[in-house]
Amino acid sequence: MTTMSSAESSPTEPTRRDYLFIATSAVAAVGAAGALWPLIAQMNPDASTIAAGAPIEVDLAPIAQGQVIKVFWRSKPIFINHRTKKQVEDARNVDVAKLPDPQPDSARVKPGHEQWQVLIAICTHLGCIPLADQGAYDGYFCPCHGSVYDTSGRIRQGPAPLNLALPPYEFLSDSKIRIG
Repeated sequence: MTTMSSAESSPTEPTRRDYLFIATSAVAAVGAAGALWPLIAQMNPDASTIAAGAPIEVDLAPIAQGQVIKVFWRSKPIFINHRTKKQVEDARNVDVAKLPDPQPDSARVKPGHEQWQVLIAICTHLGCIPLADQGAYDGYFCPCHGSVYDTSGRIRQGPAPLNLALPPYEFLSDSKIRIG
């Protein structure tokens, strides 16, 4: 028969050394996490970098039919036009061969979302910002030099050589798009 002395303890009861080991480990883990946090955080891009190229999401639900809104992406103005049925039909019924920069309306909208026109609102002549719902074609008019675009953003009159550019965008749902 073996007897335990008072200096020995049972293996199931924690000792002061066990508590010190757990406390020291916890402090070391918190200290390591505190030291790693700034190192990991500094790898994230700067806020100005994110703002310069980050995609933006636009809720289309509040835009009334026939209304054009302007948002900014990469410091560029973007027109989002909720075209009426008449505007869509007028844009489709254009003789593309007679346009300075021939492009059908179907190539300038997303399939199934023909009522939505998304354009970079910078005139292709000298970089002015056109006015929406202006001009002879109920589209866009650049007051600087007189370029006239239709509701599809195609150049119809004036010195601009090309159609208004299209930003990269996709529909996330029927009422939300992501530009960029």
